[in-house]
Amino acid sequence: MRARTDSDTQDDIHGGPRAGTPRTTGTPQAADAPEPAGTDDDTDEDAGTTPDEDAVDGTDDADTDPDEPHGVEDARRARWTATGTGALLTLAGLAASLLRLTGSAPALVPAAYALGAAVCALAALLGSRGRTRRALWLLIAGVMVMAIGDQAD
Repeated sequence: MRARTDSDTQDDIHGGPRAGTPRTTGTPQAADAPEPAGTDDDTDEDAGTTPDEDAVDGTDDADTDPDEPHGVEDARRARWTATGTGALLTLAGLAASLLRLTGSAPALVPAAYALGAAVCALAALLGSRGRTRRALWLLIAGVMVMAIGDQAD
């Protein structure tokens, strides 16, 4: 795995000095000097494709870059997952709280389920607003509170 600095990635994106061209060492060439035979700066390393062809067929190399930030679809999926999971755990906690309330369990048990359900409801709210990392931790905390109530039964 190769670590890349910000300057490396920016040069690759903008076609800078390190964008697919090998580094040359030695004396700098003058701007008016003729190019040696067999060198062509206009070719791309992708087996003869030009950047224009990449744009037309939609196979941009940046789509498969593991360093690229997550897209809009991933964020939307994370929000829906956090919201749905929070709502489901909230309903499960409230149902368990009501079931334990009608039984002969100590008062701590339904209170723990209700508190866990409230924490999961807060997680669902945060997840719907895009705070998915905080929602995940709140979901974990809510389930742990419910588990404590289950252990007290």
